[in-house]
Parts: sequence; structure tokens; C-alpha cells
Amino acid sequence: MEKRVTFNSRWLPYLLLGPQMIITLVFFFWPSGQAIYQSVLIEDVFGGNSKFVWFENFAQLFRDNSYAHSAQITVVFSFLVAAIGLGVSLLLAVMADRVIRGATAYKTFLVWPYAVAPAVAGVLWGFLFNPSVGIIAWMLQGIGIEFNYVINGNQALLLVVIAAVWNQISYNFLFFLAGLQSIPKSLIEAAAIDGAGPGRRFWDIIFPLLSPVGFFLLVVNIIYAFFGTFGVVDALTKGGPGKSTEILVFKVFNDGFRGQDLGGSSAQSVILMVVVIALTFVQFRFIERRVHY
Repeated sequence: MEKRVTFNSRWLPYLLLGPQMIITLVFFFWPSGQAIYQSVLIEDVFGGNSKFVWFENFAQLFRDNSYAHSAQITVVFSFLVAAIGLGVSLLLAVMADRVIRGATAYKTFLVWPYAVAPAVAGVLWGFLFNPSVGIIAWMLQGIGIEFNYVINGNQALLLVVIAAVWNQISYNFLFFLAGLQSIPKSLIEAAAIDGAGPGRRFWDIIFPLLSPVGFFLLVVNIIYAFFGTFGVVDALTKGGPGKSTEILVFKVFNDGFRGQDLGGSSAQSVILMVVVIALTFVQFRFIERRVHY
């Protein structure tokens, strides 16, 4: 039997949904509409003179080699953040689900990084890997590895990925752990009685039952990699060295607020929004078919 919620008052559902709808309109639809409008304009830095140019800003972006380079960096960065973040979080959740002694302290330490703001996470990892005073950089130098993210673009990108993954691990860990604890233990015990080893039980029982959680976190982590990592990049590398860590969301800020190219920056934000919406649609359209609810 399907259970449905009923309200005695006709206006109560609208009253309950009202605050969320207002927040969505003010902080998403209105800025998105303004960005779309500004993307077809060329205007001065003071906004006093503007010219309607249709899609010239978009055409200019597709002719810009630096924008193509930034898009490539974003694809690599997003893939690494999502893949490493989900993999490490799942491993930690499986370990936490089995730990008996000290389980509370173990879980508490894993949750703490989520309370750290992305900008603070960037500063923290910047200190640890600072080529002059960083303890981890000093330890790497002791074993013959010269780590200097200030001048090495590949090392800078690796450090940004590490900081972004670390900042998101707690969020993924909480959902994976909740999903693991919701799986009936009787299923796992029955498989063990039938002779299935730990690896077989994980891939044949646990992993399929975790697929709804994994799919949700995949969508969230991709959106996080595209938008939520701005603070990490800005605090850690500011897109350098040599624009090797200038992901698309940082390029929008850099061109708009530092370069004062308002039209081009708005066009970039529109393209970024369309790309993320398209990726989310593709995930729900194709990947969700493999999810077992």
C-alpha cells in the first residue's frame, strides 16, 4: 500500500516549500539569468557602457588556447578528485565498519576534515608542502625527492588534488559508512556460510547494495570538483605556476574580477553551468541504469 502525506491546510505545503524556493530563486536562478544576460554583452569595468554582441564572447572563448588548456586541466582534475576521493573514502568506511576497539575515535578523526573550509585546507596543505619550511617537503627531500609546487606545475596540480580530496573525504565517508551499516548482516553471514571469501562478499553483495550511495556521491563529487574547489586553488596556487592549476571555475573569477572581462567571464560561467548540467543528466540517464535500488 502506498502511503501519502496529507495536509489539513491547502496552503501549508506551499508555506513549507516557500523558504527553499526563495533561496533557489535568489541564489541560483537570478544569478544564472544575470550571467546569461551579461554573456552577450561587452561592457566596461564600471558598467556604464555596454554593447550587445550576440555570441561573440562565446566564439572568442573557443578561439582562446588558454581556455582550452584550462578545460583540459579541469577534466583531469575532476576525474582525479572524484576517483581518488570515492576510492579512499570507501576503503576507510569499510575499515571503520569492521573496527571494534577505538571505533568512535577513529570515526571522529575521519569526520573532522569536513569542518575545515576549502581555503583553510589549501593553506594547511601549502604549509605542509612548503619547499622552505614544510615538514612533508623536508621529509621528501630527505629521501631524495625534490618537491617544489611553486615552480613545478605537475606537482602543484598533484597538491591541489590531494587538498581537495582530503577536504571531501569526510563527506563521502559518512555516506558510505551509513550505507554499509544499513546492509543486513544476515546476507553477509549467509554468504560466508556458503564459502564466499571477504573479497567475493564485497563485490557480489556489499558493492551492489552500496550502488545508490555511490551513484549519489559520484554526482556530488563531480559538482564539488567543478565548483567547490575554488577556495583550495585560490589559497594554494592561485592557478599557477604557469596556469597549470587554473581550473575553469578559477578562470571565471580570474578573468572577471582581475582581468575585468565581465562579458567573457559570464560566458565562461554559462558554459561551465551547461557542462555540469549535461554531465549530471548523462549520469542519471546512463549510469543510474546500473544502480540497484
